[in-house]
Amino acid sequence: MQVQTLQVSDPWDRVKAELKNELGEDIFSNWFGRVKHEETNGDAVRLSVPTPFLKNWILSNYEKQLVNLWQRQHDDISRVELTVRGALRPRPAGSQAPKPIKARRISGRAAPFATNPQFGSVNTVASIPCLADTGEDAAADFLNGAALNPKLTFDTFAEGTSNSLACAAVRQMAAGHDGSLGLLYIHSSTGIGKTHLLQAAATEARKGGRRVAYLSAEFFMYHLVPALRTPAYPVLRQAMKSIDLLLIDDLQFLHGKQGHEEFGKTLEMLMESPMKIIMAADRAPDEMSTLGGTVRQRIQTGEVVTIQATDYALRHDILKKRIFSARRTHPGFTVPDEVIDYIARYVISSARDLEGALNRLFAHNQLTKQPVTMQLAEKTLHDLVRIGEPRSIKVEDIQNVVCKHFSVTKADLLSSCRARTLVRPRQIAMYIAKVMTGRSLPEIGRRFGNRDHTTVLHAVRKIESMVAGDAALAQEVELLKRLVHA
Repeated sequence: MQVQTLQVSDPWDRVKAELKNELGEDIFSNWFGRVKHEETNGDAVRLSVPTPFLKNWILSNYEKQLVNLWQRQHDDISRVELTVRGALRPRPAGSQAPKPIKARRISGRAAPFATNPQFGSVNTVASIPCLADTGEDAAADFLNGAALNPKLTFDTFAEGTSNSLACAAVRQMAAGHDGSLGLLYIHSSTGIGKTHLLQAAATEARKGGRRVAYLSAEFFMYHLVPALRTPAYPVLRQAMKSIDLLLIDDLQFLHGKQGHEEFGKTLEMLMESPMKIIMAADRAPDEMSTLGGTVRQRIQTGEVVTIQATDYALRHDILKKRIFSARRTHPGFTVPDEVIDYIARYVISSARDLEGALNRLFAHNQLTKQPVTMQLAEKTLHDLVRIGEPRSIKVEDIQNVVCKHFSVTKADLLSSCRARTLVRPRQIAMYIAKVMTGRSLPEIGRRFGNRDHTTVLHAVRKIESMVAGDAALAQEVELLKRLVHA
C-alpha cells in the first residue's frame, strides 16, 4: 500500500488521491488509471472512460464511493455520470487510424485492456493484427489473455468455510489432477474472491507448465471476439486446441444482443476442445441471459459452486494476511487486535471493503504518524460499518424487547447497577444492538447510560462466546432477535 499526498488543488486530483488511499495502488491503477474528468455541471460530475466494460464495472462497484468523495469537494454534487470516450464522437477527417495492437504485446499489458478507442466500434475488425501471418506461436501468446496480478495467488488467498469448496475445486483443476472436474462454474456477489481464485489458478497452472488462457470479460469481447472475425480464425482455433485450462471471469458483463450472440458462439467453439474450464460470475447460470442452450447443457454436466458471504473468522484471516503483506514494506505499521476484531465483525459487505478499511487506516497512519487506535477506526470507517445496516431497527426497540423478556425496567437496564439480574440482560441487549443495527460501539454505549465503548465491546465478546457454548442461551438470543424483527 502506498499513500499519495492529498495536498492538491484540483477537485478531481483530490478525489483521485483519496480513491488511491482507500482502494490501494493496484486497484486504483487498474480501474481508475484511465478515467478522465470532463466537466462538472450543476449537481452532476461527468467522467469519461475508454471502454464500455470499464464504464459498467465502475458504475457497478464504485458509483456510490465516487459520489461520496465528490460531495466532500462540492456539497451540491448528487450524481456521477460516466461516458465512453469516442463512443459519440467520430474521428476527425484526415486523421490516421490508430495502430493495431501487436499480438505479442497483449499478454504482457496491465489490466484492464482495450486502450484503443476503436474496439467495439465499426472499425474493430480492421484494427486486429493479422495473426494468420505470424503463426501459431503468436496466436498462442495472444490466447494467454489478460495480464495477471502477481499478488493474487493461492498463498495470499484466505480460505474459510464459505469458500472452501470452491477453493478446493479450483486448486485441483489448476494442478491438473486426474479425475478432477472438467468444468467449474463459480458464482457469488462482488468482492468475495472469485477473481483472486481464477488468477491464482492461472498462476499455479502455468508454474506446472500447462497452457492457460485467462479471459476477462473485456478481453473476451474487445480482443478475442474481434480477432475471430479476421483471417486469423483458423490459426486461433488451432491454437485453442492446445489450451489445458480456460478461465473466463466476470461473465455477467457479456450482455446485450450482439454480446449474447458473439459470446454464445465463441464459448461453444472454445468448449469443443477437451480442456478444463473455470467460469466466474456474480449470479447463478440460470440467471445468465447470455448463456445459450449448448453452454447451459455443458455447465450442467460440470459443477456449480456458490461462494457464500464471508464470516467473521474468514474476514479476520483476510485482515491478518493484508496487514502482514503491508508490514513487509512498512514494518512500523501495526493494527491493534481490538481494531482487527472491530473491522472483522462490522465491515461485512465484502473483502474489497475490508481492504478499503485497512487502506484508510494505513493512509492516516502514514500521513499523520499517529498510531492506529479504536477511536480512529470508528471515526474513519463509520460509513463502511453502516453497510448493510437495518436502519428500521432502533436500539430503543431492542431495549424494550429485552426488558419485557427479562422483566426488568428500562431505567434499571440503563443504570449503573451491576446486579447479576441486570448485567446479563444488559449485555445481551448490547450484543443484539451491535448485531442488528450496525451502530458503532460509542453510539451503543451512549444509548446504554453513556457507557464507554470498551464496556460494549466486552459485552459483545462475552455473549458471543457464551452463545457458542450454550445452546439454550443461543436459542434465547435468537428468540429475542425474532421478537425485535416482529
